[in-house]
Amino acid sequence: MAPPSRHGRVPALKHRQRTPGHHYNASFLAASDRAEILTWLATLKPLWEERYSKHFPPPPGQPQRRLLRPVYWLGNWQFACLDYYRPPKGVKDRCVRAEPFPQVLQRQVDKIEALARRMFRGPDMPPRWHLNTCLVNFYGSRLEDGRWVDTARVGEHKDFEPGPVASLSLGERALIQFVTSSRPGERDAVVLEQWLDDGSLELFGGARWKEQTFHRVQRVDTRAGHLLPPELPDFQTRRVNFTFRYVPDEHVTPFAALSPEAREDVRPYMRTLAEGSPFFRAELAREAAEPSPGS
Repeated sequence: MAPPSRHGRVPALKHRQRTPGHHYNASFLAASDRAEILTWLATLKPLWEERYSKHFPPPPGQPQRRLLRPVYWLGNWQFACLDYYRPPKGVKDRCVRAEPFPQVLQRQVDKIEALARRMFRGPDMPPRWHLNTCLVNFYGSRLEDGRWVDTARVGEHKDFEPGPVASLSLGERALIQFVTSSRPGERDAVVLEQWLDDGSLELFGGARWKEQTFHRVQRVDTRAGHLLPPELPDFQTRRVNFTFRYVPDEHVTPFAALSPEAREDVRPYMRTLAEGSPFFRAELAREAAEPSPGS
C-alpha cells in the first residue's frame, strides 16, 4: 500500500488494497457472473424519482426536482420523496419492502458478508448485520432538451445504515473520494481516493469511513466506451453500481403497512414498477386486499 502523504491523504489505490476499515479488490467479480448480471440488468425498468411529493413538499423557496439518474432498489426501496434512512429518528416509512436479490447477486453478497465478518468486530459489526438492501445506481448521460447531459456524479454524503457497506461496480471506472467534513466555503480535504474498476468490490466500515468522513463519486470515465443495459429512451448508462447495506428488519415496511400519506405519495411509483415486476404487482394487490393501518 502506498504510504499516506504528509497531509494524511491516501492516493488512488491499486489493484488489490486494504487499509484499516477499507478493502478494495479490482477483480472480485468473475466473468461468468458479470455476464449473468448484465443479462439480468437488461430485464429491469429503472425508475426516475422526484425528490419531493404531495405530503413531503420542497422546503420554502425550493422547486421540485428529479434525481440525476434512474435507480432501482432490491431488498427494500428508499423512495427519495419519503426521505432516506437515518436512524435513530428517521426510520418510519423510510424502507419499503422490495424484490429479493437475484441469485447471481446473492452469491456475491454471501462472499462479501464472509469477508466483512473477518474484517470487522465489536461496534463496527452490528449483531444482526446482513446485507439486505441494494441501491442500483445508473451513471451516465440523460437527454435534456435534445442534448445529452453528463450526470455521472454523486455529491458528498454518508451512509447511515449501520455496519459495513459494500460497493460492486460494472462498466467505466469511477473515482470515489472520502473527504473530511468542512465549513461552508472551505475546500474539502481528501483522505482517501480510489478508482473503482469494472468488476471491482469496495468494502468499508468503522467510524473513520462511516462517521468521520463523507464520500462522493467525483467523476466517471468515458475512455472504455461502455454502454450498459437496460436500454432507456432518455438515458445512456456507462456505469452501474450496486451499493449493499444493512437495514434492521424491523424497519423494513411492506407497502400496505405504510402510513396513508406515504402510500399515496409512492403509489404512482409502485404502479410504474408493477409494469415490469410481478413482486410489485403483488404488493399493490396485497394493499387492495388488506385494511388500511389503523382502520
